[in-house]
Amino acid sequence: MVQPTLQIHGTIISTYSRIVQTVAEEAGIGWGITATPAGSEENRRRHPFCKVPTVEIDGLNLYESVAICQYIDNAHNGGALQPDDHAARAEMDRWISVANNYLFPVAEHGLLMPRLAHRFLKTPLRSDVIEAALPEIAEHLGIVCQRVEEAPYFAGAEFSLADIFLYCILRPVQMTSEGDNLIGQLLPLRHWLNKIGKRPSLIATRWETEGGP
Repeated sequence: MVQPTLQIHGTIISTYSRIVQTVAEEAGIGWGITATPAGSEENRRRHPFCKVPTVEIDGLNLYESVAICQYIDNAHNGGALQPDDHAARAEMDRWISVANNYLFPVAEHGLLMPRLAHRFLKTPLRSDVIEAALPEIAEHLGIVCQRVEEAPYFAGAEFSLADIFLYCILRPVQMTSEGDNLIGQLLPLRHWLNKIGKRPSLIATRWETEGGP
């Protein structure tokens, strides 16, 4: 059988590109990525809502990261990253939703984008934006920390897609001084990040700026 190849279209340094890459690594399939800006005409043809990443796999054009990751895991990994138990599956789905709907938006817009704009575009650092977002980020991190105190993984006893989504969203937060300070006060969460970051799939998808876990 010819090994399937996944072609990713999106931002090279991207939380959601990394999530898709990590699931591909877990499934043992080859992948490549083509830099594709969200607002480009090419991406508009691939994603009607102009988000990235999109992927080509098995003759399909797929968009929305949850759908992409579930397809890769179901079609090429025997569903190994999704629990069979209904309650555990519900936990997985819940924490993916928490990651996407609550953690990512405030961290991305309130912390990461101001930091990246300052670092790479040389714009003035919007400390006011960061300071305004930190209480909500801290609250969200506290809720996440409660879960890792209850169970080794977000779905329960086994590693799942939820852990990939959470790690890839939380690791960039930890790479900022503010985020590192907040997570440093939540020892169970810091230990969880260190543990998950040693997984081969996440080592293989590290950003050049990331370094070790």
